[in-house]
Amino acid sequence: MSKVAILLSGCGVYDGAEIHESVLTMLALSQRGVAYQCFAPDLLQLHVINHRTGEVAEGEQRNVLVEAARIARGDILPISELDPAEYSALFVPGGFGAAKNLCDFAVNGKNCEIQPQVMEVCQAFANSGKPAGYMCIAPALAARVYGQQVKLTIGNDPATADALVAMDATHVSCQVQDIVVDESRKLVTTPAYMLAQNIAEAAVGINKLVDKVLSLV
Repeated sequence: MSKVAILLSGCGVYDGAEIHESVLTMLALSQRGVAYQCFAPDLLQLHVINHRTGEVAEGEQRNVLVEAARIARGDILPISELDPAEYSALFVPGGFGAAKNLCDFAVNGKNCEIQPQVMEVCQAFANSGKPAGYMCIAPALAARVYGQQVKLTIGNDPATADALVAMDATHVSCQVQDIVVDESRKLVTTPAYMLAQNIAEAAVGINKLVDKVLSLV
């Protein structure tokens, strides 16, 4: 197996990639002897959130790629350098960055658009039949990428599920420790911190997701 790609959306649950989900994905891959390369778009975040107070840090700007480099310990490339032909699978952790920086689902819901470079890369994996794992809120991206009644989950939040259904996805209610698989699309999703109460709960579903994605390569 060649390397797999991990697409990050910054650093921090409220305005970037969910750190636990990202690290759990890296850990699971490393424990299974699978090499990975992290990527992120080189653009400004929608906004910056003070993670201690939950409030917007007015006047502050941060770059998605630069922030995501914190999680990747500096070993990260801009998404413009991601050639799907060189990678066996794609993993997309959640966190609000997936819904704020990779697309605008957090702002526009069912009418969201995906950042063009992100859309190009994600569709390339989808169109080439390569497996992908999307976690937490990241399946909002998958709904737009795959369309056509693609089967996925964000857990069981009714409003979010309804938005995905309005985007032509088929939402399947799912518990935190489980995964939903669209076998024909080779797409695997898990609720992670949409439902997880702690890192141990998130780990169960993410480990299942990683194993299933790798089995589809």
